[in-house]
Amino acid sequence: MSDPEVVLVLHNIRSTYNVGAILRTFEGFGGTSVVCSGFTPCSARPGILPHLAEKLDRQIGKTALGAEKTLSVAFIDDILEFLSSEKAAGSVLVGLENNIADSRVRPLSSCKEALDGASRAILVVGEEVDGISKEILELLDVIFEIPMKGSKESFNVSVATGVAFYELMEGE
Repeated sequence: MSDPEVVLVLHNIRSTYNVGAILRTFEGFGGTSVVCSGFTPCSARPGILPHLAEKLDRQIGKTALGAEKTLSVAFIDDILEFLSSEKAAGSVLVGLENNIADSRVRPLSSCKEALDGASRAILVVGEEVDGISKEILELLDVIFEIPMKGSKESFNVSVATGVAFYELMEGE
């Protein structure tokens, strides 16, 4: 069975540098479609003033190194509506989160079997400190967690997302 198409959703990511690093890594694994929402810095946001769009592109470009120009990046106002629509269309909604008690939480290493047969997966990545909001978590079909072995309880969002891309898009 082939891997599902992965659409990346960046919701409430604060740092332009994290956004850029995530975009660069996603493009490196063959990703093509990114959706930004909430306060994620994104020059595709409707109505953004040109000088602010240029500033965001410059900052994101410092870590994306051109990947931001090859990806399809869109901004959506209503993340819950978008995710509900995707779910109704048959997409599997996947979150990357840790340290939560939920029956849908699985180790990231099980992603291939969890997504077996899916043609499209929507990967939601949330805010650096607080993660994915409760309202979004409720919509997700599967929540993947990267087990931590050191004393820290989480990875930087761009690092964790890169690990997830490897498992979702390349891992065997």
